[in-house]
Amino acid sequence: MLPPVKKNRVITQLPKCFNPTAALHVKDSFHPQVRAVCQVKKPGSVSFNIAKVIVVGDVAVGKTCLISRFCKGEFDKNYKATIGVDFEMERFEVLGVPFSLQLWDTAGQERFKCIASTYYRGAQAIIVVFDLSSSTSLAHARQWLEDSMKENDPSSVLLFLVGTKKDLSSPDQLETLEREAIRLSEEIKAEYWAVSAKSGDGVKDLFFRVASLTFEANVLSELEKNGSKPYGDIIRITDNSDDPKSKSSCC
Repeated sequence: MLPPVKKNRVITQLPKCFNPTAALHVKDSFHPQVRAVCQVKKPGSVSFNIAKVIVVGDVAVGKTCLISRFCKGEFDKNYKATIGVDFEMERFEVLGVPFSLQLWDTAGQERFKCIASTYYRGAQAIIVVFDLSSSTSLAHARQWLEDSMKENDPSSVLLFLVGTKKDLSSPDQLETLEREAIRLSEEIKAEYWAVSAKSGDGVKDLFFRVASLTFEANVLSELEKNGSKPYGDIIRITDNSDDPKSKSSCC
């Protein structure tokens, strides 16, 4: 079961994957070293890190609606194509430590690909989105992944293959496409999720999962870089509770 959702999206344990039989990296808890780091934090506001997440996929597969449903709790049925790149910042609290996701919503139209690709670099997670009512969009998913990985180190990026518009897919179509999607997710070492931005089904769980895994990866990476430095030197203590910039731009 997921922990209770609070206003600042507190994560006290690793959420279960929405489709655990298809996920490749479902874990019951955070790495012991990550828990140890978080347990030594002092009272007050803790500033740790930000993870960059890029969302890619064909035009009209629902990338913007997916982000909007999570960040704003809204679903806009009047489709407007993203021009270039849009950006949202979402704040979490993982194991008592403030953590933020930068969500980069990239354009799916061919004419904006060059613009969008300039924002791919430095991603900690890549969400490849396809439409569960469109086999063509799934066929294009591999190319989207290849394009986004050109700017990133494959060994340090978490991958998510996300099928949207679950509510629009017939049972037979859903079963067929999910079978293909699971096969692809196994090939590219990604987690597969099926969600609906319209109903919200699976959306919150997906982004909680992204936040949990990127947080854990960031802490472990920081520990590796700093070698034997004390945990207290790795987590930086700041008091930014009154800083308007520290507040979420959405939700």
